[in-house]
Amino acid sequence: MSTTYDFAAFPRREPTTFLERLLARQIRIGRLTVLGPGPREHSFGTVPPDAPHLDVVVRLRDRRTAWKIAFRPGLYVGEAYMDGALTIEQGRLEDLLEIGLRNTGGPSRRNLLRRGLRRLLHRVHQANSGARARRNVAAHYDLSDLLYVNFLDADRQYSCAYFATPDLTLEQAQEAKKAHLAAKLLLRAGQRVLDIGCGWGGLALTLARAGQGQVTGITLSAEQLAVARRRAEAEELDHRVGFALADYRWLTGRFDRIVSVGMFEHVGTPYYQAFFDKIAGLLTEDGVAVIHSIGRMDGPGVTSAWIRKYIFPGGYVPALSEVLPVVERAGLWVTDVEILRLHYAETLRHWRARFTANLDAIREKYGERFCRMWMFYLAASEMSFRHDGLMVFQLQLARSVDAVPLTRDYIDVREDAAEGRHAVADSA
Repeated sequence: MSTTYDFAAFPRREPTTFLERLLARQIRIGRLTVLGPGPREHSFGTVPPDAPHLDVVVRLRDRRTAWKIAFRPGLYVGEAYMDGALTIEQGRLEDLLEIGLRNTGGPSRRNLLRRGLRRLLHRVHQANSGARARRNVAAHYDLSDLLYVNFLDADRQYSCAYFATPDLTLEQAQEAKKAHLAAKLLLRAGQRVLDIGCGWGGLALTLARAGQGQVTGITLSAEQLAVARRRAEAEELDHRVGFALADYRWLTGRFDRIVSVGMFEHVGTPYYQAFFDKIAGLLTEDGVAVIHSIGRMDGPGVTSAWIRKYIFPGGYVPALSEVLPVVERAGLWVTDVEILRLHYAETLRHWRARFTANLDAIREKYGERFCRMWMFYLAASEMSFRHDGLMVFQLQLARSVDAVPLTRDYIDVREDAAEGRHAVADSA
């Protein structure tokens, strides 16, 4: 249940004075100048010599905006930007967000009281039962295809790319991500593969081509399902790749390989045990699973109020300390853990550039407020990976102790082989 606050009834202190006091205490790195409401103008902090871009001027439209931002900045800065009540007159949106994140102290300085409150709230926010999970997914992924084709790569990979070298294009980095996952899956001909949260089908189709097996992809998005099925038919792979509108909790049978990319963030902590118990139950005795998820390096928390309200209802970024005990209770071996740190920041940088380049087409479909909402989402996400302790983890799991080789050398060997195959195909 949401609460509506009558900010006009908040007495008696001047709202801008209240906000100014908060900013004066907090802003040390970078300079933030606030204009308005009315003729007011105040600057806070100083510009670092090594970061001259951290010099931002914003304008607040009215007293109500000042009150709301002072009261709950995690929600109302984003809302004010969406509504045009906060405008940036000097600098960029990402610079404003960087100043905010660098002055909150980062993940290592979050106090114990804040952590305690987060732990009380985060289970409440993630009660993702079957029906609710479907509604949450539809809210984000059932948007028009026009949106996603205007900022994703050609294969519509809506997850962290893998920048083996910084000069890769977005398409190359996404292909590298799929090759990296395929290598960890140790695909062999004729295997049964399950892709949980298959998106628009790109990874499932890639795995079908690479492994020559039977691939099943499941999603809770009707829009994604329709696109994935069309792609399988167009590539004449529909005899080996099947897509279904299904919840992971409904699945039965056994699979040699299971992969899930960018879906675990939607499971919800109350369902972690059910998720990994299901993985254990679906894997064959010598099976291998790879789970790719956004994570946080500073322990359990809660989802940003703005992200939860406007972008990912029911979503949550887990800490490994929340995940690994559940994996252990499911009786699974953790055969490999890899942490990708700035790869997602670079992915988001590419997405933002493409979104901006195609802004007119997206605006014509969805309007200005929606575009400002997504610009804020992409910029805030990128800055969170750069300055607020977010990362990506890949867990390789197995039922058997000897399901994968004893060293990680096979990953490079398989990736090199995949790159060789791509080179031959490109030259043909």
